[in-house]
Amino acid sequence: MLAIFILALVSSAAIGYILFKPRYVRYRRAQIAKRAFPASWRAILKRRMPYFRALPSDLQLQLKRHIQIFIAEKQFVGCQGIEIDDEIRVTIAAQACLLLLNRDTDYYPKLKQILVYPSLFIVNQTQQNGDGTFWERKNILSGESWEFGKVVLSWHTTKEDAAQPYDGHNVVIHEFAHQLDQEDGHSNGAPILAHANDYQSWSTVMAQEFTRLREDAKWHQPSLFNYYGATNEAEFFAVITETFFERPHEFYQQHQALYQQMSHFFKLDPVNWH
Repeated sequence: MLAIFILALVSSAAIGYILFKPRYVRYRRAQIAKRAFPASWRAILKRRMPYFRALPSDLQLQLKRHIQIFIAEKQFVGCQGIEIDDEIRVTIAAQACLLLLNRDTDYYPKLKQILVYPSLFIVNQTQQNGDGTFWERKNILSGESWEFGKVVLSWHTTKEDAAQPYDGHNVVIHEFAHQLDQEDGHSNGAPILAHANDYQSWSTVMAQEFTRLREDAKWHQPSLFNYYGATNEAEFFAVITETFFERPHEFYQQHQALYQQMSHFFKLDPVNWH
């Protein structure tokens, strides 16, 4: 009887935790968002994020609240001797949280850590040949998104990209687009959409535009999008997300149907910010 009682008590506690946790998380985030945004963080935004000044005032306020919650919940880890400070935290969080504006968000729920290297870093990747044999390849990267709770970033590239907000290249936006894509457990260029009936039009437009970019890359035709987006559907989504935020006018003019899909997903219209 005692064992049954203990089992029932443990089960009740587990169920209570599962039911109570989302409510507690919402409460904790609401309390964090009520705090005054530190003056030193505002100075970092002004110094590091010229993009911030282009945002409408309501989105600036949203972004600051998101930054506070993001920094409170995510662990930043310095690699190769780099020391994590508010400059790094705020600069990365501000760019990552651009992707969360105007949307119901759980703040990249799978993400636990952001690993920050001073500059470009080397990763070993195992690849398979057509004959089934495996081989290891060293890649030099500025960023990487893992499905299991980590984003890796070069601080040098992060600073450079933040300082040039209209060139269409942003490593933080790119890697956090992957995080959105990976929330459903698959990295396939199809993030979780708000409504079930959104998927058909999303899939149709994305497939057409991905095929178009692959053709452009194959024949070396000019494209607004980086050819890296032709690698696969996941990289395509990450690349067009960079372009959506940084070169919205050209995006809308040259790829209107795709722009409308992105605008509908992000609930944002960056054309009106610049």
